[in-house]
Amino acid sequence: MQEIKGGVTAAKGFTAIGVAAGIKKDRKDMAMIYSETPCRVAGTFTTNIVKAAPVKWDQGIVYGNKTAHAVVVNSGVANACTGEEGLGYCRETAAETARLFGIEKNQVLVASTGVIGQQIPIDKIRAGIGKMKPLLSAAPAAGTLAAEAIMTTDTVRKEIAVTAQIGGKTVTVGGMCKGSGMIHPNMCTMLSFVTTDVSISQELLQQALSESVVDTYNMVSVDGDTSTNDTCLLLANGLAGNPKITAAGSEDYALFTEALNYVNTYLAKQMAADGEGATKLFEVRVTGAATKEQAVTLSKSIVTSSLTKAAIYGNDANWGRILCAMGYSGASFDPEKVDLYFESAAGRLKIIENGVSTGYSEEEATKILSENAVTAIADIKMGDADATAWGCDLTYDYVKINADYRS
Repeated sequence: MQEIKGGVTAAKGFTAIGVAAGIKKDRKDMAMIYSETPCRVAGTFTTNIVKAAPVKWDQGIVYGNKTAHAVVVNSGVANACTGEEGLGYCRETAAETARLFGIEKNQVLVASTGVIGQQIPIDKIRAGIGKMKPLLSAAPAAGTLAAEAIMTTDTVRKEIAVTAQIGGKTVTVGGMCKGSGMIHPNMCTMLSFVTTDVSISQELLQQALSESVVDTYNMVSVDGDTSTNDTCLLLANGLAGNPKITAAGSEDYALFTEALNYVNTYLAKQMAADGEGATKLFEVRVTGAATKEQAVTLSKSIVTSSLTKAAIYGNDANWGRILCAMGYSGASFDPEKVDLYFESAAGRLKIIENGVSTGYSEEEATKILSENAVTAIADIKMGDADATAWGCDLTYDYVKINADYRS
């Protein structure tokens, strides 16, 4: 597997673009992904009972039609809590795209992100679709424009692409996502779009995505809020020409899932690092667990602890907060057997051993915690299972950003 330049346009047959449609002031706010041939499509969505209209629309396509040609995304307005009118605007968006491209409207996926409770400006959406059609391109720069157009409070675009050799053919997986705030498992608050030219059955495509999400997007938390719009879509058009993957136990399937997981892990970590107001990526690894479930529960509890996140912001090795977060997680373990380490580019330091302080140097701990990516490693000495979660520090700017979000 090799990482290459690009994002959603890296795979054969995919084009994209991002434009300013006037939904937001002086910013790109609409994106499109288009495949020259119909794609098999898989998706995972928010677990929030309050689901935005685009989520409902896309679920109908993913679970029903199972093929798609295009994805239309807007930022600035979430089209959530908008009733039947909002769902109608999804239909109109799909119908206008279908009319312009000569495809079926149930082959058009729709996604929105932004303020909840407002109706989308459908006239601007229609005009934006028309504006994007002649600009679609397979160039890497076009994929970058799309990645920029879906940003809300994100401070950086998030895109990646990799290639792998499958069945004697070069297969590409590329993706882009947005996510900065209102991010919490399960299905983090995010929009993610992954494209691939692999030939694979729809059933295995869905299986691969559903399994990948568990260890990637569902292991990210910024602020404990699960959004109404969370959507991850995976489109496969088969143009790589590899023998169709139809067996979950095959080497080809394993190679594809490795590439998919690489892309999703990268995007998940990018979202965590770009948490609203964040100054650093906070990674938590729990090792020595009796079961995967136990490791996941403990790692998520640590990475979501507001007190721990605040300590990470302050470069403070306040390890008691980490043990406390583990203790209220609901997972059973022996606190008197826990070893805890802090690690970063500045080094690695054992903070506690068997539940008590090692007498570590506070100065060295502060140096390690001052890097822009910090890892806490908790070994609970119960087995061989492990899990990794990603989050960020909690800063003054998080409150400021969200206090002013609508204005």
